[in-house]
This record gives sequence, structure tokens and C-alpha cells, in this order.
Amino acid sequence: METLEGAGFRVTSARDGRAAVDVAAADPPDLVTLDLTLPHMDGIEVCRRIRETSDCYIVIVSARSDEVDKLIGLEVGADDFVLKPFSPRELRARVAALFRRPRTAVVADEAPSRAPHVPSPSQPADEPSTISCGAGLVINSARREVQVDGAIVDLTRIEYDVLEYLATHLSRVCTREEMVLAIWSSALTHDHHLVDVHVANLRGKLRRHSDATWIHTIRGIGYRMDREGQQQDRRAGGGPYLVARIDSEDWARGLDF
Repeated sequence: METLEGAGFRVTSARDGRAAVDVAAADPPDLVTLDLTLPHMDGIEVCRRIRETSDCYIVIVSARSDEVDKLIGLEVGADDFVLKPFSPRELRARVAALFRRPRTAVVADEAPSRAPHVPSPSQPADEPSTISCGAGLVINSARREVQVDGAIVDLTRIEYDVLEYLATHLSRVCTREEMVLAIWSSALTHDHHLVDVHVANLRGKLRRHSDATWIHTIRGIGYRMDREGQQQDRRAGGGPYLVARIDSEDWARGLDF
């Protein structure tokens, strides 16, 4: 609490999981820091319930170091995972990195005078605001909105950032490290699973609307997004990389992708 209060936040605390959900509903937060081990309701369920009604930033702070805890936390909507013990400087740096990303289009539309649109790190200000990726996939960066054949795809903030980054680098291999640097912060460059989990979730949501394959896995390196419906040079990006379609559950089976 002292770390966030020192950064200028007004902090409200809750003693258990149920109270945390109630507090978040009564006084919608901009940021939630959440432990996994809580009375009455664990942190995973708290994160899931808060995410159902709020687009606030959620940072899980836990001493549980199992990779599965981190992956599940990100799966249910957390933006970041900080392992205890950690320094106050690390937490503040991670929170600052989250707040450098723009809020949702809904917030910007409701309060244009107080929250002007800020281009995301992956979208230069002078580029067109609409990106067509073929097979009906259209990304509107000004509205932070994604559609497939006219139907809106419901993405989390990070899923949108991942998709937009890949779309603004069409037909080029993007390494996991550069994606973490662009979307998260330099403090997280070692944590490539952040990218893998959110790409898997993103693919799953796109697949609900279309069988098209836009995002390709470059084994051991990263990802490449191609405009669907056009023949692409499978060596684009610097090498004869293996391109594979990865299902959203593949990360849980321990594949090296």
C-alpha cells in the first residue's frame, strides 16, 4: 500500500476475496493489486469476477512461483504477475508501464477533454487508423476496435495490443522479446510466456468468428501475421522458419513455441 500511495494513488484495501469484489464494484478502481491466497475466494476467482465488469489494470502479486499460477492468472484477465519478494521500484515500474498504454475507446469517448487519445506504442501517429488484414478482419486503432466480417471481437486490452502490434508489422517476424518491450516494459523481457498466453487467447477469440489463420508461430523465435487470402513468402522475415497453427491449449501441453 505504501508503495502505491507514494506513487500518488488513493488506495483502498480489502481483507478477503469477496470484499475485494464488492469494493471494486462499489468504487471502480483504475488499478488492482491482487494476491492469489485470499480467504473466502481465491485471487484467480476475484480476478475473473472483476474482469467481467471492469477494464481496470490488474496486477497479481504472489509468492506462488508455479508457472501454472502465472498462466492461469493471465488467462483470466490479469495484466501482469509480480513474484514476491519484490522491490517497491519494480512494482512502480511495472505499474507505470501499464499506465503508459492507452485506456479503452469507451473511456476516451466518455471523457474526451480529460483523456485525449494517445496512440499506442505499436501504432505511429501518422499511420492510417484502419488496418485490413484480409478475410474480413479489420482493426480500427482510433477506436481500439476489432471486427471480423462486421462482428466485433471482444478482446482484452493486452490482446488488442498484441494484435495491433502484429498487424502493423504484417509479413514480418516479430520476436517475443521485441513484443514484450513494445507492449509491456523492459523489466519483463525475460518473461516470454506473457506473449504466448495472450496470443493463444487471441487466436481462440478470432477463431470463434472465422476459420482463417492470420497469426503464424515461428518456432523458437516469435510470431508473424500475414494478410489472409494472399500468398505469402513463408521465408519472409529472415529465414526458413517453420510455420504452424497452434491451438489455444498448446501452451499448457509444454510445447516449445
